[in-house]
Amino acid sequence: MILSVVLAGCSASPRVLLFEGESMGSTWAVRCVDHESSRADIRAAVEQRLALVDRQMSTWKSDSDLSRFNAAAAGTWHRWPPELFKVVEAALKLAADTDGAYDPTVGPLVDLWGFGAAGMRREPPDAMSVEAMRARTGWQRVQLDPAQQRALQSGGTHLDLSSIAPGFALDLIGEYLESRGITNYLVEVGGELRGRGSKPDGSDWQVAIQHPVDNDSADGSITPEHVIGLRNASLGSSGDYRHFFEDQGRRYAHRIDPRTGYPLDNGVASVTALSEQGIDADPMATALSVLGAEAGIDFARRRNIAALFIVRRGDGFEERMTPAFAALLAR
Repeated sequence: MILSVVLAGCSASPRVLLFEGESMGSTWAVRCVDHESSRADIRAAVEQRLALVDRQMSTWKSDSDLSRFNAAAAGTWHRWPPELFKVVEAALKLAADTDGAYDPTVGPLVDLWGFGAAGMRREPPDAMSVEAMRARTGWQRVQLDPAQQRALQSGGTHLDLSSIAPGFALDLIGEYLESRGITNYLVEVGGELRGRGSKPDGSDWQVAIQHPVDNDSADGSITPEHVIGLRNASLGSSGDYRHFFEDQGRRYAHRIDPRTGYPLDNGVASVTALSEQGIDADPMATALSVLGAEAGIDFARRRNIAALFIVRRGDGFEERMTPAFAALLAR
């Protein structure tokens, strides 16, 4: 997932513990109000849960449960761990709700365009290759058996959960913290966030939504677009300004429209979406990006989803937001 948010306003109070590291090709951080749990126990538990998600859902590890399914022969059934099954179920539900604007079977197209484990490219693929990969996609191809927690490989199906697995990791970590009585925390995994409770002074955990830039500045600084309080909510983000290539004056970003097989060309630079759970907020940002500003705003408004769209307009940007997001800014 694109890192389009940064932590802001998290007090340097000694009562806030900070744990951070790297996992799943990105970074993670946990801030929580001091608790009787030992620091070593918290770090070990967080790393264990991140490793579980990576072991089950990575497309970069050939021995992950997901990679083994993607490489399996047609007509074979595969029993999955409960975590992987839950994530795929959630992904398929959102695919159905968005009529395929969100689609976890987009993996062959992600690889074809050079944004997956198959390696980078610097020029677009030809139309025949795109159509060939499109023939392998379609969320309806995935058949699940809930009773036995298994999935059928129909042949050539390649699931990509990179737009939902980090959000699920947030929830796993949050559930662990709460099981230990830690109810005031902010968790970040690959730019996705989950906040519960408050900082020691009683104020919300503050997060800054980044202004879109095509490359990070040399000193690593960013321009905040908005700062919002994240209390009992999760935040997902999707943007087109970190992973892209240009060819003959045209820009190709990593967000693929599964309905066309091509990178998005709808002017949406970034989307931020909020929900209670990370497993919902993370993929929702991607889905709304694909839907575009008009259809995306309508989709989110009808479901009372707090969402912010930043749309490219010439050399600048225009904001669009749902009433639920505007209400957050007004608090």
